[in-house]
Amino acid sequence: MSSSKRSNIRRWLGVAAGLALALSITTPATASPATLKRSVENILFAPLDLVFAPVMAGKIIYTNMRDIDDSQWVRIVYPVPGWVWVTGVEIGGGILREVTGLIELVPGLGLVFLEADLDPLFAPVERGEALVDVENDYLNVKFGMNYTAVPY
Repeated sequence: MSSSKRSNIRRWLGVAAGLALALSITTPATASPATLKRSVENILFAPLDLVFAPVMAGKIIYTNMRDIDDSQWVRIVYPVPGWVWVTGVEIGGGILREVTGLIELVPGLGLVFLEADLDPLFAPVERGEALVDVENDYLNVKFGMNYTAVPY
């Protein structure tokens, strides 16, 4: 057998061994509707994020003005352009939340019957603060998200 054939055989055996190792060390998953639930929550409550974007922007500006020690000049000039900017950020976050919900819908439908789950594509909704945040077993009601804060 030539040297190149032995090299090819070794290469394919290495690839097969690596694939077998990768498949054998995966963690076991359990079947759950978590992905579908998260997708439906995002689809339903993202429009409310858009509606409450101006309110949330005002709350964010007020909180920042109260908690951050800025100069008097910043406190006079910042609120109006800051509110416009933060409202745009909140609207953008709401749009991303809606798109994420639509993207997760098809995998969520498929994963209901399989032993797998999908990590959140848009984590701020999972861990961030919101105007309304009510958790229950069926559907977590969470809207009026603060997309400018780093999720805890």
